[in-house]
Amino acid sequence: MASIIKFYTLSGALDESPPCYLLQIDEFKFLLDCGWDESFSMGVVNKLKRYIHQIDAVLLSHPDRFHLGLLPYLVGKCGLNCPVYATIPVYQMGQMFMYDLHESLCNVKDFSLFNLDDVDAAFDKVIQVKYNQIVSLKGKGIGLSIVALPAGHMVGGTIWRISKVGEEDIVYAVDFNHKNERHLNGSNLGRFGRPSLLILDCFNGAYSQPRRRSRDEALITCIFTTLRVKGNVLVAIDTAGRVLELIHMLDQLWRNKESGLSGYSLVFLTTVSYNTVEFAKSQIEWMSDKLIKSFESAKNNPFFFKHVKLCHNMNDFNKVSEPKVVLASNSDLESGFSREVFIMWASNPKNSIILVDRTAPGTLARDLIDDGNDRYIKLTVKKRVPLDDNELDEYNIKQKSEKMETSKNDPESPDSEDEQETMRGKHDLLEDDDLSSLKKSSKQELPLMFPYYEEKLKFDPYGVIIKQEDFIKFETTSGDTLVQQNKLSDEEVDLCDIPSKCVEFEQDIYVAAKIVHIDFEGRCDGEFLKQVVLALKPRRLILIRGNPYSTKVVYNFAKVFIDSNVFKPKIGQCLNVTSVSHIYQVSLTDSLLSTINLTKGPNGDLAYINAKLKLKGHDSTMEIDNVEPKERAKLDDKLFTLEPLSENVSFTFNYFYSLNTHWCIV
Repeated sequence: MASIIKFYTLSGALDESPPCYLLQIDEFKFLLDCGWDESFSMGVVNKLKRYIHQIDAVLLSHPDRFHLGLLPYLVGKCGLNCPVYATIPVYQMGQMFMYDLHESLCNVKDFSLFNLDDVDAAFDKVIQVKYNQIVSLKGKGIGLSIVALPAGHMVGGTIWRISKVGEEDIVYAVDFNHKNERHLNGSNLGRFGRPSLLILDCFNGAYSQPRRRSRDEALITCIFTTLRVKGNVLVAIDTAGRVLELIHMLDQLWRNKESGLSGYSLVFLTTVSYNTVEFAKSQIEWMSDKLIKSFESAKNNPFFFKHVKLCHNMNDFNKVSEPKVVLASNSDLESGFSREVFIMWASNPKNSIILVDRTAPGTLARDLIDDGNDRYIKLTVKKRVPLDDNELDEYNIKQKSEKMETSKNDPESPDSEDEQETMRGKHDLLEDDDLSSLKKSSKQELPLMFPYYEEKLKFDPYGVIIKQEDFIKFETTSGDTLVQQNKLSDEEVDLCDIPSKCVEFEQDIYVAAKIVHIDFEGRCDGEFLKQVVLALKPRRLILIRGNPYSTKVVYNFAKVFIDSNVFKPKIGQCLNVTSVSHIYQVSLTDSLLSTINLTKGPNGDLAYINAKLKLKGHDSTMEIDNVEPKERAKLDDKLFTLEPLSENVSFTFNYFYSLNTHWCIV
């Protein structure tokens, strides 16, 4: 018997917004990806909130913000509590993406949509799976299984296959790549069996991909020509996804003595650059056959970089000598180190800005790709700066008042950790009688005195932590005022650890640097999308995530060359893609259910009745009236044909009931 299948598009339909979809199979609801856009719009969140407690499982296809950015917010702020399935690299690299995103945003503004605890809580729910591992679901998902298959776009990237025993076979494929690359094998989507339902993205439906050789030559040529004129190169990339292809390629190029690049600096700049490289070293088994063979034969890890300098902040970056090539996050230039470096280098005609990803419309990177350079642009510059003297005084007064308020609410507790340690040290020296008398006297009023608290020393693995301010030199000028020498620059201090504020201002920037777009997205093009449709010939096809033109190209092709139902839903639309056209979900009243005689069947308890069906409002869920069961009819009796329903129409039907599913076959 067929299952009821519904597909609800929350985001990523007839546009380039992030993928986020609800897939219902009978009573079980999957959340397919949960991406968040660059502006962190709450539209998709508002759509999702009403379904949060109905979601039974989340399937993540890729580790970037565009596929899982909403997960920390949904878990930390909305109460999402269900298993999340992802491959091991998606789990590890996904954390790197979200850590880097959070730190990048906190460095320029007071970001509060989610914190690092929310990120940790979200990834604690991830169940890590391997490719081709069959995972059988439990509870309402009995009979359902999921399988992760390689997508070829990012390390651990996944095409999900959802199956129900003897019935549906659903394939969810977004952002996959059919071509073999340096660090990844291509996807084998075209060799799947015929699925009942194929959910396919159309992002490159009208796009022809350049050959890999010409793409690499364009990148190398741009780098060579820029460095030879003493210019710098900014490559805007993601945190821990497509950057692995680029950084592996460039390190190999720097190792080649004939290239002459060893005298120039190559930098990887993100807040988690070290961790990203370390994770990549441990994920060789998820990468291309060529890398695996090289690793097994030479025992040399391909991600052990000899020429890449790992930088975690702008202070480290500024210490690297120029000219230099820097791979900095994020690829959209809307936040992160890439935006800071762009503002620094954009006005110098000797520099080059290489954009490797066509980000969403409205982002700075997309604007530069569409309109190029040699023009003025107005940017909103955001940065975090230390508080000035007056603001610092106000901050200290506020902190003291909060401490006093805390001590009033709990007068017996010390005001700070240092005081607790001091009191604890004093108590150790007192006898029991003295301690009891001290506790009694502490509640009484004591005369005013000047307290002394011994400073608690903090240690790291190398001993006592040295405070830099203790070694700052001061000199007296002719005006008998102290002038601070060797003053620490703002970049040398983590502004998130000291009292600071965020400032924002408009700045006109003349873009004189060379703007180059080189496709390193690692997605299949329109020709392969058409080949996939022809090879699989799905019984039903849903086209998602692509601008209207690219979606129309694939839609028209599918309608002509395959005999299938083809859908191109809009955002907010719910599709009923049940394979049997006349099947509806129903609910039974308790009085009717109590009169049904159930018999044991091969797949559960079954019953056969005649009853009247009434449409319940305008909802797709219908209810059976409380009527007495009539005589048992033959199983193949056809009482009537389906006619248009209205709120007042009722009719007789044959009904099959199982403890696990509710079916109404008309």
